[in-house]
Amino acid sequence: MPDTVKVLVVGLGNMGASHASAYHRNPGFEIVGIMSRTIKSKTLPDYLAGYPLYEDFDEALAATKPDAVSINSYPDTHAHYAIKALNAGAHVFMEKPIATNIADAEAVVALAREKNRKLVLGYILRVHPSWMKFIELGQGLGKPLVMRLNLNQQSSGPAWTWHKNLIDSLIPIVDCGVHYVDVMCQLTGAKPVRVHGIGAKLWAEAAQPNYGHLHVTFDDGSVGWYEAGWGPMMSEMAYFVKDVVGPKGAVSIVAGQSESGKDTTEEVSDSADIDRHTKTDALKVHYAEVGPDKNFVRKDELISMEDEPGHQELCDREQALFLRAIQEDLDLTESMDAAVNSLRIVLAAEQSINEKRAIELA
Repeated sequence: MPDTVKVLVVGLGNMGASHASAYHRNPGFEIVGIMSRTIKSKTLPDYLAGYPLYEDFDEALAATKPDAVSINSYPDTHAHYAIKALNAGAHVFMEKPIATNIADAEAVVALAREKNRKLVLGYILRVHPSWMKFIELGQGLGKPLVMRLNLNQQSSGPAWTWHKNLIDSLIPIVDCGVHYVDVMCQLTGAKPVRVHGIGAKLWAEAAQPNYGHLHVTFDDGSVGWYEAGWGPMMSEMAYFVKDVVGPKGAVSIVAGQSESGKDTTEEVSDSADIDRHTKTDALKVHYAEVGPDKNFVRKDELISMEDEPGHQELCDREQALFLRAIQEDLDLTESMDAAVNSLRIVLAAEQSINEKRAIELA
């Protein structure tokens, strides 16, 4: 493999633009083309000026002969593009989810193994130091765990169109849910055994239910729920809940609160702001131990995360990992299997909504 990895960037939406910026600034990559079905009618950022543009994936793949393909298009194209890229001998970075069904997800992973190509999935929380700390602390709370996670987004302006188009591919608890179900699986290290989902369609313009809630039971007794809703009607009250509770206490991500305890939520209340989706600000640790007087032995601790990376830096870290995986031949077995596993769980939640019953996982 040459020192510089030639990469074809596919999709130039919110995530695609951030990944393109990462490739542009990383000397280990050389962008050889950018593909989007409507790219020639778009105004591109100045830093992307001069790169070859394509509106057809097959044409782009044949013309650029890339070492790697970065797939950041809508979810219903992910597996199709990935299989073509792998068959062309390219490594693949792919935004989540890996596919819109399990058969396609398993086919992509199997082909990456067969072709001995690297497949890195865009699970951005896996490279986020604050979330890694959150998981580490949660793993120390004993068993079973109770996990409570959500991310509701109020759609207006560009987010109105973005969310509506995403729902054409996947409902919110599937599209975003893979991130947070993956966190649950890391926290418990246990096998999911049962999934239950509920959903509602509140948005007339959306093709599918724009609100959903899933519940997962694990074989160690742990339970977790995840809630997601998109649309102009969504409330921004309690739109960001991230905590885990165990016998020894609790750990919570406290967005909008500084180390001093000052509430800054009014400054960060835009639930559709992509920078807020990974923002933690602080971790609050609660210790459950009580003394003979039944009062708590230790005070709650607030761990500041004010120096945490922003969204673009996290994308930079994802692409640095992709480069290392290619150049150092990293073993990606765990992360690929985890991507399929998290997708299996959220799709079971969608099945539960459609069939109005809990789904037992084999």
